[in-house]
Order: sequence, then C-alpha cells, then structure tokens
Amino acid sequence: MSKMDALRAMREARYEEAAARAAKPGAAPARPAVRRSAPAAKRPAKAAAATPVEPGAEPGLCGHRNMSGRTCTRELGHAAKSHRYS
Repeated sequence: MSKMDALRAMREARYEEAAARAAKPGAAPARPAVRRSAPAAKRPAKAAAATPVEPGAEPGLCGHRNMSGRTCTRELGHAAKSHRYS
C-alpha cells in the first residue's frame, strides 16, 4: 500500500465515522448556540471612560498597545485610524 492509498483510506474512514455520528438520533450539535447581545441602541450608556488607559500610559494619550507592547502616543480619542507607536 502506497502512502497515498493509506491517506485515502484514513480519510474515507474518518468520513464514514463522521457520517455515522451525524446520523445518530439525538446527536449533539457541532457548535453550541451563540448568545447574541442586545443591539447598541438598547444597551445602557457607559461611563466616559470607554477606552481604558493602559497602566504606564500618560494621561491624555491614547495608550493603545500593539502586539509587541508599544503604546500609542496620539491624543486620547484621536480620529486617525492608525496608531502612532513608540
């Protein structure tokens, strides 16, 4: 048996196993149901501190952190889409 034949046999066995599992009555759903939150208009208004300031960030600055841990040096609530890290 070649490597490709073994892979094909394994894939077909997994397919048949999954099909048999799905055909059982009372089988659990593949993914749990996602609970949806209320629309934004119906949510209660939050306090003015909607964007939490990172510890160590200066007050008045955005403070957004990127993956490497650098913080944004733009003003808090800036309109620019990009951040300026330092």
